[in-house]
Amino acid sequence: MRRQRGAAAARRSRRTRGPPARTKTPGCKVHEKTWYPKAWYNRPVVQRAWEVSAPAPLGRVAPAEGGPDAKGPLRLVERPEPEPGPGEVRVRVSVCGVCRTDLHVAEGDLPPHRPRVVPGHEVVGTVDRLGPGCKRFQLGQRVGAAWLAKSCGRCRFCTTERENLCLAPTFRGWDIDGGYAEYVTGDEDFLYALPDSFDDRSAAPLLCAGIIGYRALKRACLPPGGRLGLYGFGGSAHLVAQLAIAQGATVHVMTRSAKDQALARQLGAASVNDAFGTPPELLDSAVLFAPVGTLVPVALKALDRGGTLAVAGIHLTDVPVLNYDEHLFQERTLRSVTANTRRDGEEFLAAAANFAIKATTTPYPFEAADQALWDLANDGFNGAAVITVAS
Repeated sequence: MRRQRGAAAARRSRRTRGPPARTKTPGCKVHEKTWYPKAWYNRPVVQRAWEVSAPAPLGRVAPAEGGPDAKGPLRLVERPEPEPGPGEVRVRVSVCGVCRTDLHVAEGDLPPHRPRVVPGHEVVGTVDRLGPGCKRFQLGQRVGAAWLAKSCGRCRFCTTERENLCLAPTFRGWDIDGGYAEYVTGDEDFLYALPDSFDDRSAAPLLCAGIIGYRALKRACLPPGGRLGLYGFGGSAHLVAQLAIAQGATVHVMTRSAKDQALARQLGAASVNDAFGTPPELLDSAVLFAPVGTLVPVALKALDRGGTLAVAGIHLTDVPVLNYDEHLFQERTLRSVTANTRRDGEEFLAAAANFAIKATTTPYPFEAADQALWDLANDGFNGAAVITVAS
């Protein structure tokens, strides 16, 4: 009998769903009498997943370079495949986008709500198992799983169509395991059917970068044909810029990265400046995507009278002292953005398909998820990174 060789073969052997086939070789008594202990048949079927072993800063050098200085908080492990509960489906992950929130969870800016959590909340895959009572999706159907995994449905916010402010929410990749894995489970009511016009890699960034950016744009109260400033130009901002321009806005981009500046020009920005630069005209609205609190007074100062600044991130460094006359007077408004509602998601996905919004993506193999996160922290790409999970 030919012996399996290599790490991949060993992994396939460990993950098999049944005992290896018996091969009877004439004259070979070992093959004629092969017995397996009872525990062998009851062992769990496993999947590969990246987990946050312990929140910590990323390594000082890229994971691809190896060595002790490359060691970071993510670990590639094997763990049991999840099973869907009532009202849930299991999704075989095709790709998962890389979001800055994943970085905040891994480094401890957002302490994980469960030990050894699997990050990732821009998940695209196909339904491969239905839990009891599931009716919305069919086996084999493509779906997207996003940041908001569930809301309580009972609190004063959920009952007034503000589920993004739910008092007992569940977030994917923070409260429950996310898409840096081969399988995820999710409440079918909080999954999205995806437009056919987007392939898997293009669809992934829409599920957080796009949806959160869309809500931030709504919160910024941009008037028709208005002047919009975007501070930071990563995965979310480059999608918002396309939508705003398609709807007739003039967009000014402020960002530190030369690569991101070039992308902003390519997508049609009216002007591009350094992150702390001044746009050539006063702004009706602005959205702060960079998690840098010192940019808040900069963006407020760039607003026209009655303008609004929306801060899109879940994490922000400390905001300096504001001067009332310089930063807030004349009815300038500072607003935060918290998660999204399912209606936000449905509206944005429809708008993205209607206006042919195109995500700029950089693919990473599943085995290099830690490298993708490191590159995100170090401006290693523009647009969005997407991890290819299923080969």
